[in-house]
Amino acid sequence: MAVARMPLIVIDCPDPGVLARFYGAMLDWTVDFSAERASVCGGDGRCISFHRVVDYAPPTWPTQDRPQQMHLDMLVDDLDAAEAVVIELGATRHPEQPDTSFRIFLDPAGHPFCLCLR
Repeated sequence: MAVARMPLIVIDCPDPGVLARFYGAMLDWTVDFSAERASVCGGDGRCISFHRVVDYAPPTWPTQDRPQQMHLDMLVDDLDAAEAVVIELGATRHPEQPDTSFRIFLDPAGHPFCLCLR
């Protein structure tokens, strides 16, 4: 029996609203935000929350000068189509792409995330 449940993931960033709108649009989840916090939630109870950090410094992946600490993998059916959408939403394609079954991007706050083929 589980001792706890994981209802949401919390990500530090400089502007919670920017990341909530980005991930909300990418996942088609509901966005809710205030000045210091924001969240996106799917209809099944999964949520990602974003908290403002004043002196936020993005990770420097793949170096470990400032480690990534965490990243999100998103499952997609078509890498090219999904890439076009996330770029339009504000993501940046990372120059290092070590595999052909997934692609690495940086969200608007610099967090790495991957689009992965199912």
